[in-house]
Amino acid sequence: MRALVLKQPGNAAVEVVPDLVRVSDHVLLRVQQVGLCGTDLNSFRGMNPLVTFPRVPGHEIAATVVEVNGLRADLERGTCVTVSPYASCGKCSSCRRNRPNACQFNQTMGVQRDGALTEYIQVPPEKIFSAHLCVTELSIVEPLSIGFHAVERGKVSAVDNVAVIGCGGVGLGAVAGASARGATVIAIDVDDGKLEIAQKAGANHLINTKSEQLPNRLRELTAGYGPDVIIEAVGRPETFRAAVELVAYSGRVVYIGYAKEDVAYETRLFVLKELEILGSRNAVAENFREVIRFLEQKRFPIADYVSEVVPLDSAAEMLRRWSAHPGEFSKIIVRLD
Repeated sequence: MRALVLKQPGNAAVEVVPDLVRVSDHVLLRVQQVGLCGTDLNSFRGMNPLVTFPRVPGHEIAATVVEVNGLRADLERGTCVTVSPYASCGKCSSCRRNRPNACQFNQTMGVQRDGALTEYIQVPPEKIFSAHLCVTELSIVEPLSIGFHAVERGKVSAVDNVAVIGCGGVGLGAVAGASARGATVIAIDVDDGKLEIAQKAGANHLINTKSEQLPNRLRELTAGYGPDVIIEAVGRPETFRAAVELVAYSGRVVYIGYAKEDVAYETRLFVLKELEILGSRNAVAENFREVIRFLEQKRFPIADYVSEVVPLDSAAEMLRRWSAHPGEFSKIIVRLD
């Protein structure tokens, strides 16, 4: 079968790879579409320390069932599904606390093990989610689920002002997830196009930090107190610091992204504000189900969110273009059907 293979940093090609050796307790899926995200771009650039080469990327999956072997009564050949791409050990402290998304030994498809940018994959039945969604909607469930998980970590409710820093794929999931809970959502980015999508996804207020002073604008929008919750989805030292500096007293800060360099904090604010500072990693099964319900209500601007849909044969060139001009693209989807 054919697959996109990252051979070395900056070197990707569609190649023939060995056919799958069937595993009896896994469901066989025919991959239809795969979304690309920043992790895939970093892997292509050689900037992802978790990736070894060669590697088949891809973890944002839309597929159809080919062979189920009686493993799930609700699945049959032709059922449209998406997949949770994370594997957990079941034994570490996170798994024992029923938080497998933060497994110490997590292996994500396309990162620590080969991913879905190939014709067929096989996955455990409990990792599969069926839905009444089109294949493009199915392929964006996973990145939106990460944003919804961050909203859950921040204990967002309808009484909260929630600021989301960064309106990429995951940040837009946080915008949509906070809006779905009834919160007042403030979307923050440097790109007006992304902010427009955030507004369609549920943001009540938009701040472009290229043209507006973020501290002043946040104070204006929150009666001078600051947001109750700030979700950071960029992963830069300055936005890490801004989250702590600008969040309200006794507020919650949720980090999805992580900075690639050391971050210097004014730690006095941790204590004076009595902050809850939380990490958010991957997503759990309920986040997938929540996003599916959300998308089934047709409440997300998918036509604006997806910027490019390309066939598998064009995927390597698409990665090269994206790497050279990252600001030109939002969500890229690869078709394998």
